[in-house]
Amino acid sequence: MRRRVLQATVAAVTVAVILLGFPLAFIGAQIVRQNEVRELEQRAAGLARQVDTRLERDIEITEGLLELYVGGERSLMASVFVITPENHQVSAGPTVTGQAIQSSVRTENGATVLLFVSRWDMLWVSAQVVLLVIAAAVVAFVAGIGMALWQANRLAAPLVYLAALAEMMGAGQVKPDVRRSGVEEIDQVALELSRSADRMAARLAVERQFASDASHQLRTPLTALSMRIEEITLAAETEEVREEARIALEQVERLADVVDDLLGRSRQAQGGTTQPVDLLELAEQQLEEWEPTFRAAGRDLELEVEPDVEVLATPGALSQVLATLVENSLKHGAGTTWVRSRPSGPGDGTVLEVGDSGDGVTDELAPRIFEREVTGGRGTGLGLALARDLVTADGGRLELAQRRPAVFAVFLAGVPRSLDPEVLLPKGSVMSSPHPPTPGTAPSPE
Repeated sequence: MRRRVLQATVAAVTVAVILLGFPLAFIGAQIVRQNEVRELEQRAAGLARQVDTRLERDIEITEGLLELYVGGERSLMASVFVITPENHQVSAGPTVTGQAIQSSVRTENGATVLLFVSRWDMLWVSAQVVLLVIAAAVVAFVAGIGMALWQANRLAAPLVYLAALAEMMGAGQVKPDVRRSGVEEIDQVALELSRSADRMAARLAVERQFASDASHQLRTPLTALSMRIEEITLAAETEEVREEARIALEQVERLADVVDDLLGRSRQAQGGTTQPVDLLELAEQQLEEWEPTFRAAGRDLELEVEPDVEVLATPGALSQVLATLVENSLKHGAGTTWVRSRPSGPGDGTVLEVGDSGDGVTDELAPRIFEREVTGGRGTGLGLALARDLVTADGGRLELAQRRPAVFAVFLAGVPRSLDPEVLLPKGSVMSSPHPPTPGTAPSPE
C-alpha cells in the first residue's frame, strides 16, 4: 500500500508540473522579456525628451546625461548613443558585442537616440524565470514525496496493526487492545473488530461453561452407574455375573475417559482460557490469604469491590496478578492497602485498582517499572513484568495509574450483559427413557 500511495502522489505531482509548470515557465519568460523591452523603450523615450529640451535651449549634450539612461541594478545595462542633427555622436555605457536588441527614437529636432542591450543578457533574465519554475517543481516533487510517505505510513500502519490484531484473535487472543488511528474508516473497522472480539470472548466463555456443566452432568450418572455395578459385583452369587459386572464397570470407566478426552480436545480447539470470573469472590480469596500477613506487619488490607461484577479472565492468572500487586504494596508501600473496582468506559469493562498510602514510585523508576529485572528494592524485578504479561494475555492491560501514592490499575473486559447463554447456545431436545423405571426403584442420582 505504501508503494501505491507513493506512486499515485508522484504521478499527480508530475502531471501538475507538466500541465502547469511548462506553460508557466514559457509565459513567465515571455512576460519578463516583454517587460525588459518595454523598459528599454521607455528609457529611450525619456532620453529623447531630454535631448530635445537641450537642443531647444542650445545646451550641450554630454556623456553624463547619457549615463543616467545606461541602466543599473534593476534594469539591463545598455549601450547609449545620441546622434545630433549635425551628425555629432555622443555615447555612454558598455560596448555591446554580438547580437543585440535595439530601441531607437527620432526626436522632433532631428536627433537620433539609440539604446542597445545584449541579446544574451535578455535571454539570461528570461532563463532565470525558467530556473525558478524548475526549482519550484523540484520543491513540489520533494514535498509530494514527503507527503506521500507520511500519508502512506499513516494509512498503512493502522492496517498492519489491524492485521496483527486479527492474527491475535485467530490465535485465541479474543480481547485485543484496539487503538484509534485517526482515520475514520480504519477506526470503524477497528471498532467492529473489537466488538467481534467481545462477542467471541463471550461465546467462548459460555461454551467453556457449557463444557464444564456437561462434564459435571455426565460424570454424575457415570459415577452412580459405576457404584451400582460395584454393588452388583459384591452381591453377585456366581462367577459369571461378577465377570459381566467387571466388564461393564470397565466399559463405564472407558466411557468416562472418552468424555474427558473429548472435553479436553474441545477446550484446546477453542483457544484461550478466559472465562467469566466473579471479581468479588476472587478478591475475597486474596483478602483471606493476605490479611494475616498484613496484620502481622501492623497494616490493614481493605476491599471495595462491587458485587455481581463479572470479568473475562483466566481465574488463576488474575489471582496471581492480584497477589503480585498486593505483595508489591506490602513490600514497598505503607499505610492501608486497598483493592477496589470501578466501571471502565462506556462498555462493560471493569478496572481493578490496588493502592496504598506510601511514598509511591520515583520518576526515574516509573517509566521502566514493568520491565524485567527492574526493581525499586530487593526484589527480582519479575513480578510486575509477569503480571503485565498475564493481564495482556487475557486481553486486558496493567498500568501505573498514579505514581505518588502508587496506584496500579488492571483494565479487564466485562461480560456483555446483552449476551444470554440461552440465546448463544442452541437448546437440545429433551430425551426420555423408552422404558419407565421399575416401581420401587430410585432414579439414578444426577
